[in-house]
Amino acid sequence: MHFSGLAERVTAVRERIARAVERGGHHQQVTLVAVTKTHGADAVTAIRAAGVTDVGENKVQEALGKQDELGGQETAGGVRWHLIGHLQTNKVKALPRFSLFHALDRPRLADAIDKVGASAPVDVLVQVNVSGEGTKGGYALGELAAEAERLRGLGGLRVVGAMTMAPFDAEEGVLRRVFAGAREAREVLCAAGHPATELSMGMSGDFEVAVEEGATLVRLGTVLFGERG
Repeated sequence: MHFSGLAERVTAVRERIARAVERGGHHQQVTLVAVTKTHGADAVTAIRAAGVTDVGENKVQEALGKQDELGGQETAGGVRWHLIGHLQTNKVKALPRFSLFHALDRPRLADAIDKVGASAPVDVLVQVNVSGEGTKGGYALGELAAEAERLRGLGGLRVVGAMTMAPFDAEEGVLRRVFAGAREAREVLCAAGHPATELSMGMSGDFEVAVEEGATLVRLGTVLFGERG
């Protein structure tokens, strides 16, 4: 598939991100993670050619299939791979194939990752459910401090920040509350001694507000590749 106009869309998105950084006043560097789910390996090749070096996938098997097609290692296709979706504990063995896992959402998963990362710690983001939606996974803010302390004892993973998802089509006030809550979660992780500098939040419909609120990683698919079939 030929992704016509992709380079121009990447440029436009980067400009929108830069303006949002200025408006927000957090002065952070923002990494654009291109989400290629449901697209083939050609989407990875195309986005890399457009200057994007980070690619996100929701499902392990889809990601590994693309990696194998492109060369079979963590930097297959010349990009850094991010696993951004829910992960079953029986699939944690695949995590060394990714640069960053965005969705550490429960203690049992943390314990499983700890075992996989015994020889080389896995970089993870702790997912927080700020909105309290039952359909979303993640830790509640109120339970995060205790878990942050527990995670310090797990040498097989390295907590480098927090991740959250806002409710779909939420009004701006709700978005800002959710994204500010993720900032608070990152502060809790830092206070517990984790090197938590990253804040993964914002998708195609809300990434500018997320960046204004301090996002350092935005996960964008539709705004780059168009609506999925």
